[in-house]
Amino acid sequence: MKVEYKKEWKHLYATSKKEVSVVDVPPLNYLMIDGKGDPNTSPDYQAALEALYGTAYTLKFHLKKLGLEPDFTVMPLEGLWWMEGPGGFDVNDKDNWLWTSMIVQPPHVTHEHIETAKEQLRDKKDPPALSKLRFETYHEGPSAQIIHIGPYDEEGPAVEQIRSFIRESGRRPHRKHHEIYLSDPRRTAPEKLKTIIRQPMTEA
Repeated sequence: MKVEYKKEWKHLYATSKKEVSVVDVPPLNYLMIDGKGDPNTSPDYQAALEALYGTAYTLKFHLKKLGLEPDFTVMPLEGLWWMEGPGGFDVNDKDNWLWTSMIVQPPHVTHEHIETAKEQLRDKKDPPALSKLRFETYHEGPSAQIIHIGPYDEEGPAVEQIRSFIRESGRRPHRKHHEIYLSDPRRTAPEKLKTIIRQPMTEA
């Protein structure tokens, strides 16, 4: 039976679109690639997605061929976004964005599996960003999140809603602005895109 980890981890991936909710995000293992710049125009961003998706699907079919259970659905693309300096993350200053694009992996995936998948992908396509890809555990802990429905460029109110919630709860933002892309922008109208906006937080 194929496992849908978005459903297994429903509290992390099926949040409200009306109210900010609080989740305690456990350590999860990700394929990750770092970069800088506007994702709409940066060739590095597109190269990162090619390497991430290529590795994720190569890994899935490699494990299935080995008979290693459970079979699973590849998880959605996620992104960490931040900026250098004390001002925090400005949703409008895209040219100065720093980012980590990533895809979470099932618990039974190991470093050895990842390296084998990378070798197989390198033999077939060798995407240019593959050498930048790493497999790493990331732990966010307590976080506030909400679903934004609509174009990515219109996320500002949702981001401010989360920031206000964190301030009013007596806490402060911690770690990096996090987005989870539940829709495929190639197949979904901009006004129907669903994106989880997540912000880890800590005591003030």
